[in-house]
Amino acid sequence: MKRNYFFLSIISIVVIGTIPFMGSKRNADEVGYVYNEQLRTVNDLPEWKGTPKGSDGKFRNLYQPFDSRFSDLLKWKLSPNPQREAKKSDNRKLSVEAAHELIKDTGDYLIWLGHASFLMKKQGVTFLIDPILIDNFFLKRQSEMPLSLSELPEIDYLLVSHNHRDHCDQSTVEYLASQNPKMVVLTGLGIGEVLRPWLESHKIQEAGWFQQYDLPDASIQVVYVPTRHWSRRGLMDENESLWGGFFFRFADTSVYFMGDSGYGPHFRDIQAVMGSPEYALMGVGAFKPEWFMHQSHISPTDAIRVFNELGAGHFFPMHFGTFDLSDEPLMEPLDILLENEDKISGKLIFPTIGKNIW
Repeated sequence: MKRNYFFLSIISIVVIGTIPFMGSKRNADEVGYVYNEQLRTVNDLPEWKGTPKGSDGKFRNLYQPFDSRFSDLLKWKLSPNPQREAKKSDNRKLSVEAAHELIKDTGDYLIWLGHASFLMKKQGVTFLIDPILIDNFFLKRQSEMPLSLSELPEIDYLLVSHNHRDHCDQSTVEYLASQNPKMVVLTGLGIGEVLRPWLESHKIQEAGWFQQYDLPDASIQVVYVPTRHWSRRGLMDENESLWGGFFFRFADTSVYFMGDSGYGPHFRDIQAVMGSPEYALMGVGAFKPEWFMHQSHISPTDAIRVFNELGAGHFFPMHFGTFDLSDEPLMEPLDILLENEDKISGKLIFPTIGKNIW
């Protein structure tokens, strides 16, 4: 039984595509730079050339080559989890507030739906970020939704940061497409190939890093920004599509959605190009064991470091508590943040699913 569980665990990791491993290191080939010619690039720094892509067709991180191997995955899964008992005994759940009335209001809102999913309405425009709202065989929610699928408002823009299955869910996208015929998809280079079979005649805009999407309202700016991560949907498509985060500028505020990322100098680049966001939605979970995860997901303490480097105003933690993806107990990231709250240069917003963050 244990042997079967081990192999099922390995298969789950590969299929979900949330845990890093690649067959070999591939960074010695010649690297070029790409972008979407139909979108504006907002990075005016003289050293900026575009999004790096190797001659093998694989996208690259800006600074740290990604080098994680299947042997590392086996080492992790074959090693005992020192927090196994603590994880089993911690039955705490995320706080959840019903959002039924909130979304009926005519006002603005920014609502956490769990994990990295956010519903945002600003200046009369509704955005839905990285929604995974329907359970599947591999991903089961550990937290409740604040509203039912049928209660979702009309979605103007669906944003998908990268192709991993805990951010890019086929059933959710297909449902949204069926309910929102005018919805426009904003994503990264190459991700449209994954999404198009799930959509109908919906428009897709694919951006490179530091490229601004084409929106009709000039007072709303949405820019695709870099992360230190990777991509894979199946077994043979590693890093053939891009990964990133989103930076929103509105008339009276700004929001940074980190996406998935390890720590790196790219965060300072984002601050230099985009400025300091008022709200930073920071990933803090799926970080243990850190020797294995650090290339893909920052720890809560590194998230504080990034937040301070960004000079942001409000810290909202995400990417924890909803799906069991790593070794740490589901609520440990929040414990660490609360223990280190005095080190946060701005305001920590207690993460409650369904509550208006603004």
